[in-house]
Amino acid sequence: MFKVSKKLNLLPPYLFLEIDKAKRKARAEGRDIIDLGIGDPDQPTPDYVIDALNKAVEDPANYRYALDQGMPVLRYAIAAWYKRRFNLVLNPDTEILPLIGSKEGIAHFPLAFINPGDFALVPDPCYPPYKGGVILAGGKVHLMPLLEANNFLPDLKRIPFLTRKKAKIIFVNYPNNPTNACASDEFYAELIDFAKKNKIIIISDVAYSEMAYDGYKPRSLLEFPGAKDLVIEFHSLSKIYNMTGWRVGWACGNPTIVAALAKVKSNIDSGIFSAVQLAGVAALNGDQHFVQDMCQLYQERRDILCSGLNSLGWKLNKPKATFYLWINTPGKVDSISFAARLLKEADIVATPGVGFGRYGEGYIRMALTVNKERIKEALIRLKKIT
Repeated sequence: MFKVSKKLNLLPPYLFLEIDKAKRKARAEGRDIIDLGIGDPDQPTPDYVIDALNKAVEDPANYRYALDQGMPVLRYAIAAWYKRRFNLVLNPDTEILPLIGSKEGIAHFPLAFINPGDFALVPDPCYPPYKGGVILAGGKVHLMPLLEANNFLPDLKRIPFLTRKKAKIIFVNYPNNPTNACASDEFYAELIDFAKKNKIIIISDVAYSEMAYDGYKPRSLLEFPGAKDLVIEFHSLSKIYNMTGWRVGWACGNPTIVAALAKVKSNIDSGIFSAVQLAGVAALNGDQHFVQDMCQLYQERRDILCSGLNSLGWKLNKPKATFYLWINTPGKVDSISFAARLLKEADIVATPGVGFGRYGEGYIRMALTVNKERIKEALIRLKKIT
């Protein structure tokens, strides 16, 4: 009777919803599922953040509509965090915009700059909202393959000349989800030069910048000369402080670009609940030893899972960042079939790589979001079927 829009029909099913359906069905059957699928931290939010929320909730002043621009105290806390972490000076009033999680900002961003027929340069495989936001804005997606042979970096030289001239935005995400790849300084310098020559806005998603191991410290693209002319960077408290459900993120960078996103958001939402913003301030200003402890925890899990999988002949390197392993499917089996086999025969949930895009085929993604005892149990199960 009712027909949905053409844009909605262009969107693929959201991968994580499909995985969740299969997971719930298996659990309803009484099966003991080890979930290495969705990247949702299994550890609690720090106590000092929860305490700040409880205090803020008791203040009736925080029940009113929040400012679209975010509370000044949150913007200043973000600026101070960027200065400590990246030695970058950001103007809290013009260069920082709090978001209801970075996902909504990333998905809404194309509405600010994409007209029908304009291209967006999107990595493949990628976090699905990159493509979805472009499609809903009426733009065209040009895929940039992330290939193992090129260290999962896009080959900018292979983008056709006419596509470059019609492109308005380019997405990059390092440390990368799903491939766990990290960008080199040389690549970032090349990217900025490419974007300047072609008048393209760079959208840099650095949600995993604090989830790094073995002394590696990911950089912000805004650290590089000339970046502020054309970069908007997205970040989030989700992975840093185990706050995925709290929905606090931000965009920062070029003030004109940030202002355009702010205009979109002012017509769509009414800002983050003020009490949650104040909890975000507590997270950013609080004891950062929590982040170090979190990285040590994931590094231990990484080492156990990587070593175990390698002992089974899977052949993978330890990632320097993120809490994902990006693993070739054995025998070139397609990723959906292999993930289905893991669930059916081993009661293990893994994410099929093709769900992140056509160039994710031949891989599965496993997340380090279960404790080490469950990881060891997963390895025992995998040994029985491989």
